[in-house]
Amino acid sequence: MKKLLFQFDTDLHPSVFDTVVGYDGGADQVIAHGHLTPDNVGPLVEGTIFTRAPKDKKNTAIFVGGSDLVAGQNLLRAVRKKFFADFRVSVMLDSNGSNTTAAAGVAKLASSGTLAGKKAVVLAGTGPVGQRAAVMLAKEGCSEVVITSRQMARAEHACAEMKARFGVDLVPVEAFDDDARAAAIADAQIVFATGAAGVRLLEECHWRDRPDLELLADANATPPLGLGGTDMMDRGTDRHGKIVWGAIGFGTLKLAVHRACIAKLFERNDQVFDAEEIFALAKTMA
Repeated sequence: MKKLLFQFDTDLHPSVFDTVVGYDGGADQVIAHGHLTPDNVGPLVEGTIFTRAPKDKKNTAIFVGGSDLVAGQNLLRAVRKKFFADFRVSVMLDSNGSNTTAAAGVAKLASSGTLAGKKAVVLAGTGPVGQRAAVMLAKEGCSEVVITSRQMARAEHACAEMKARFGVDLVPVEAFDDDARAAAIADAQIVFATGAAGVRLLEECHWRDRPDLELLADANATPPLGLGGTDMMDRGTDRHGKIVWGAIGFGTLKLAVHRACIAKLFERNDQVFDAEEIFALAKTMA
């Protein structure tokens, strides 16, 4: 029986990246649907849960993606509301690579040093990756996790969203330029840059000589990188006494985790892979 992965995307055009990884993760066929919302996804979900016998439902799975994390969370919630009894299939949420990228980055940081009791700053952390990375750092026992944004209102909104979803307390900080971001990391031991592609967040001089800083990661693979003086290929590289992970450096794990999650979707029909489950798997693979 063929393993069918239904790609439910909140964007008009479903992500080609997610389609490719769906196949690489073991799906025999990936059927992509775009522009989905909680209002129109119902019939598609019904098509996945009413078509195969109970013992065969594990061969159908759903992947929820798109560029908007909030929209993805709402779509996942709508999908799960259609499930009942054994009429369900396994489902994964990874809007904009949020869960897999954050999980890989934080897992690599955790493999390189102690996170518990440390202060972490997620630069430009209001996007999908930044929000989930902040949650994972908090769950790993960081004493304080800061999310920065050029606008305080956006930072506060992201912190409130993650508090509502995961019950973690994050600290919003307005940091509209390099100097403000440098001030935000002044007493931090961990920095994770999660800004937009090609946007420099800190110059090398802003982090190089900080004695308390131990671990850095940058999710940006498009020059100029988010953290000046680092390399996208850094794989636990020692730079000025700090351990650095670049986007490609931990991106290998991100892809491996994504593929592994897809494969696991087809093991049973009652699984949900969201931030917690994906991060737990990433830590075993780091």
